[in-house]
Amino acid sequence: MNPKIAAVLAACLIAAPVLAQDAAKQPVAPSGRFVEIARFKAPSARQAAAVDAGHVYAITDRAIAKHDKTTGALVKEWKGAEGGPIIHLDSGAVVDGKLYAAHSNYPASPMTSSVEIWDAATLEHVGTHSFGILLGSLTWLDRHDGAWWGVFANYSRVFGQSQQPYGNSYWTTLVKFDEAWKPAQGWTFPAAVIKRAEPMSMSGGSWGKDGLLYATGHDHKEVYALRLPKMGSVLELVATYPIEGEGQGIAWDRSGGADTLWMISRAKTELIGQRFER
Repeated sequence: MNPKIAAVLAACLIAAPVLAQDAAKQPVAPSGRFVEIARFKAPSARQAAAVDAGHVYAITDRAIAKHDKTTGALVKEWKGAEGGPIIHLDSGAVVDGKLYAAHSNYPASPMTSSVEIWDAATLEHVGTHSFGILLGSLTWLDRHDGAWWGVFANYSRVFGQSQQPYGNSYWTTLVKFDEAWKPAQGWTFPAAVIKRAEPMSMSGGSWGKDGLLYATGHDHKEVYALRLPKMGSVLELVATYPIEGEGQGIAWDRSGGADTLWMISRAKTELIGQRFER
């Protein structure tokens, strides 16, 4: 056989498994779209939405408003005192009758974070867990696969009189916690996703029943479907979907059969429900 031909064949045989392996890694974007099914005016819809079987919760820095999920009527409201210990609530998840909210001292430095807990029925504050100074500012948390998950955000933006960026957006970390709220594992976000969020960071996240993590940035009307990698420390981007919410905190409604994602329009102070149709 011609030595040149043999060399080409050998190279192809070596490359073939690599190409096949790379092809296997490529995600297949799921088909579907988000369709609006509800929209309510909610003055507290400035940071996030949370949801349970009968209600949707509008969250802002120092307040939580509980609205009827069908009519949008205000049912209850909790407000923190100006100058009190609650500074910046950033998202919420209702689990077993309790509303768990991510809290930080954003934009103060050094960054501190805590989980604050309310009884979802009464909106009475019933618990807290402080992380102190850890990996950044806790922006969201959720319960999934028998564990708690949350994101500690960092930002490339410079605030106020500070001469230094508030961390760096690319340091933003997804953390899986053990039952004592100690970090067990961590992952970073794909560069393409963080680039969309700069100079801010990842403001919302909620696990879908398809096993994918749906995450939002700070400003754009889009949600990123992500999955845990089989190797390494970077989440894999599966798909990007347009939504009506302008980033911020989101929450899947796990109370029924329909796939409905709740979000906010910060600009219009509205709660928005969008059903995912496959």
